[in-house]
Amino acid sequence: MSGTGGACADVVVVGAGAAGLACAADLLAAGLSVRLLEADDTVGGRMRTDRIGGFTLDRGFQVFNTAYPQVKRRLDLKALRLRPFTPGVLAHTSDGPRRFGDPTRRPRHGGPLPAEGASVRDTVALGLLSARDMLAPVSWLRGRPDATTATALAEAGLSAGLVETFLRPFLSGVFLEDDLETSARFFHLVWRTMLRGTPCLPADGIGAVPAQLAARLPDGVLRTGARVAALTPDGVALAEGGGLSARTVVVATGQSAAARLLPGLRVPPGRTVTTLYHAVARSPLAEPTLVVDARRRFLNSCVLTELHPGYADDGRALVSTSVLGSPGPDATAAVEAALGEAYGADVADWEAVHRVTVRDALPAMPPPLALSRTSRFGPGRYVCGDHRATGSLQGALASGARAAREVLADLRAAPDAPAAAPPQP
Repeated sequence: MSGTGGACADVVVVGAGAAGLACAADLLAAGLSVRLLEADDTVGGRMRTDRIGGFTLDRGFQVFNTAYPQVKRRLDLKALRLRPFTPGVLAHTSDGPRRFGDPTRRPRHGGPLPAEGASVRDTVALGLLSARDMLAPVSWLRGRPDATTATALAEAGLSAGLVETFLRPFLSGVFLEDDLETSARFFHLVWRTMLRGTPCLPADGIGAVPAQLAARLPDGVLRTGARVAALTPDGVALAEGGGLSARTVVVATGQSAAARLLPGLRVPPGRTVTTLYHAVARSPLAEPTLVVDARRRFLNSCVLTELHPGYADDGRALVSTSVLGSPGPDATAAVEAALGEAYGADVADWEAVHRVTVRDALPAMPPPLALSRTSRFGPGRYVCGDHRATGSLQGALASGARAAREVLADLRAAPDAPAAAPPQP
């Protein structure tokens, strides 16, 4: 090796989030030598869990969906000790709480619309939309003309009342934007996975998912605490000095870091979300149900210890609440007041135990959205991540898998030199 020092590998993968872990695993399975570098002290990227003060705290509110194809392929679901959320939501409205649930899973929680005041038109329209998204071939959903989610809901015949009471507040927490400007193509795929899968969380927090993927890598592949300062002609340079040489480099970081390492790469804007954690002496809702606010003062809230009591060591309830952006002290107080209304509880004794703001938590996904983009950026340079596909665990894993396929194809076509791919910003 010249210039950067260290042993030469076939491929260096930069970033051990979901995309980088998937890419590295597939390249190793194909017989290549791989080094996976992670700047942080452990794997996962945005899928991280911290233990603070006896609480299990994900970095931002997380939901694990069992219907994702990549999840089924790569993970041992039983080992994660998953427990499900209630299949539905409670919407806090000016008229009080209204429940939207799935009667095929828990009939006592009502139908796909609240029993009181539900119009026949909305019942039929939402049923038809759901049936089509659940049963239609994925290729058909992918190939339809794209528009905003707001347009798609209106064209499906759903009333403004249903959209404002249920769909907008719920989907705002999925898309991390409250104008429903996200691609309808992505909405239909997400709706499909919600209907087909089970939203849940692992017993040890969402960080157990990338930890399981990393545990399957051979010794010597993964190196944490290794921040890549720049890509070099023969590999990567590390911020601590030295580096690694490789014929091929895959950048599998978040979009901001990817744009820094690959000048000229166009990345979508990122969505920022802040999650507040409160410890409460008594659970304000004795079920693992997502609560949303029709007035949109917060995105969603949930009593996490109703899924896993072990999320709080001291026996108290742990409430997670997410809001768009990064609210200041006054806004935080307003959120807590809104929580008191939504749960019908006195929040004066709720203890704020943690707060985490995640920047670039999701990429913006306006229409027309390409559900998958090539990883090829230039000769010997590739990029993957959810910002190259869809803002989801499925998108990140699928993008990593695509990068591995393209790297393998190019190396086999030109085994003695990096592929001379045209730049793909």
